[in-house]
Amino acid sequence: MFRFFPLAVKNIARNKRRSTLTILSMAVSLCLLGVLIAMYHALYFGEQTPGQAVRLITRHKVSLGQAIPYSYEAKIRQVPGVKEVSASNWFGGTYKDNRDSKNFFARLGVEPKQFFTIRTQLVMPEDQRRAFITDKTGCIVSRDLAEKLNFKLGDRVTLQGDIYPVNLELKIVGIFEDPDVQDTMFFNADYLRDALPLARRNLNSTVTILADSPEDVPRVAKAVDAMFANASPPTKTESEAQFALSFVSMIGNVKLFLLSICAAVTFTILLVSGNTMAMAVRERIAEVGVLKTLGFTTEKILGIIVGEAVAIAFIGGVLGLVLAAVLSVGVGKAAAAFLPQLHNLSIQPITALIALGVAIAVGLISSLLPAWNAARTNILDSLRYAG
Repeated sequence: MFRFFPLAVKNIARNKRRSTLTILSMAVSLCLLGVLIAMYHALYFGEQTPGQAVRLITRHKVSLGQAIPYSYEAKIRQVPGVKEVSASNWFGGTYKDNRDSKNFFARLGVEPKQFFTIRTQLVMPEDQRRAFITDKTGCIVSRDLAEKLNFKLGDRVTLQGDIYPVNLELKIVGIFEDPDVQDTMFFNADYLRDALPLARRNLNSTVTILADSPEDVPRVAKAVDAMFANASPPTKTESEAQFALSFVSMIGNVKLFLLSICAAVTFTILLVSGNTMAMAVRERIAEVGVLKTLGFTTEKILGIIVGEAVAIAFIGGVLGLVLAAVLSVGVGKAAAAFLPQLHNLSIQPITALIALGVAIAVGLISSLLPAWNAARTNILDSLRYAG
């Protein structure tokens, strides 16, 4: 049957406009599907970096919007398997004009000495490290953020507070690189505490923990939460990757959202392909009769028609994956400030296989019914068909 596949492929060119539009519509749909699958895979099945594998985040059990006492930090440090801890305070605030999306970036108050121990993959010149430790008003920024906003060493940056009722006057003393951090500024948490009212100085947004090894991470998480189970407030401790996903969960069930869109896109592709094949088969009923008079069996005719649909779907799928590979890079960079897992978003081999599998399945399913009806039409009825 495969010897007739070239004939099926050649039939694609019979109606160039319709075939081109069908291929393009499938390519756009497969592009969207490929990006969504890539996002789903990166969020829920992506591999952790060595640094992420040993870091945990402790926060308020009820909500990220509620703080935990500063005193928890010293208690967590005593848990077996904990190598280092550091407060981490999400500042929020406004840099210049919030209406310009490029002015949004993560702004976190940290404890510099502990911070450098915990960020195991952070790279920065030693003199800049010392400056961040010694200068309470100093801040450091990721290289991608420095390039985007044209930050340079010595620049002054003003952050207007919203979560915290203070404005921070900061000086850039370092530019770092870290595979787990994008579009982020770190400043000294003590500078923030000194500017706050007394009632708010003894609170932290979260506590970052460095475990001795990846094997210690689950045990440390359980031990920390057990320690504060009956305290006010209780805590929730999770890996850094899980903590990042908690931001996504604020807008709803993202996993269900992504899967629902994937299902809708697949159904749309099925309708487009089914309509195309139905029209193509109707135009060729008389040709089916001719093929039968030449000795073609029902199975061979069925294979030729289905092969044409599968070829169209495959071409559209390949083109869609090429578009998805380009689009995923932009999507990853845009979302990296919220979700570091998406920083290197790309079309992985498993994603390509799934998307191409969907394309081929759609071509097969959409063509089976019209192909079967045409293939089993008897010779006389086929030759009498006027189109």
